[in-house]
Amino acid sequence: MDHIESGDTRRALGSFLRARRGRVAPEHVGIAGGRRRRVRGLRREELAQLAGISVDYYVRLEQGRATQPSPEVLDALAGALRLDVAERRHLATLAAARRDPAPRARVSPLLQRMLHSMADFPAFVTNHRLDAVAWNSLGAELIGGLADQGGRDRNNARYIFLDLASRVVYPEWEDRAAEAVGQLRVSAGRFPDDAELAALIAELSERSAEFRRIWDSGEVVMCAAGRKRLRHPVAGLLTLDYETLQVPAAPGETGLSLHVFSAGEGSREATALARLAETATQVPDLVETGS
Repeated sequence: MDHIESGDTRRALGSFLRARRGRVAPEHVGIAGGRRRRVRGLRREELAQLAGISVDYYVRLEQGRATQPSPEVLDALAGALRLDVAERRHLATLAAARRDPAPRARVSPLLQRMLHSMADFPAFVTNHRLDAVAWNSLGAELIGGLADQGGRDRNNARYIFLDLASRVVYPEWEDRAAEAVGQLRVSAGRFPDDAELAALIAELSERSAEFRRIWDSGEVVMCAAGRKRLRHPVAGLLTLDYETLQVPAAPGETGLSLHVFSAGEGSREATALARLAETATQVPDLVETGS
């Protein structure tokens, strides 16, 4: 497994390129496959040719011996590797010379009031390590008893990979697992000197073979909007719309992600959420004010 080590951004760039190269089927880019191929995905020379760069330069990029590739080279590599928007941003982050310092997270009083006012909408807030740092009562109840003292792990990645209960809460567990890994990968690229983040990734790598498998794939997934299915012991299986809103950071602080769920008006899910809101234990909306 290719680990993200503190300050080791050149190695991270090479690891990402290797992983994504392994996922491109030759026949999808006009290259004959055949049974004799021993390499999964594209060969280095094939990718270099597709991107219009020398094989030697590409090899040096993968080996961490070339630094700061130009925007043109990155764009060519992204096109050859068929990267999506999130993956292109991650590639650019890994290739940049500048790195952000290990960030802090602060749940502002305004954000707390917003959560409290959204009583009919399950909502919770995460930081770049996927720690749940704030929630409202319905949000805490919906995703596995988040507010219970001594209950589920409040780090969503650790909960997904190390707690079997997550497979009950998330019927599409594989999708949720890929999202968690993809978001941690993006954070590791942005904040390679964050010791707590590095420790979390190392722990998951050691304790979960599934985490290692998804990490090795080079997965980059960013939550935005769509639909998710969740199972609640009382409300049952719910299909809910969700939005992930980025909370701007104050100077010297990192932004947070606000996850909000809703159900269509008049739907069975809307009725179930309304009943759940009536019985949900009122809990504090704030867990921690900094990290």
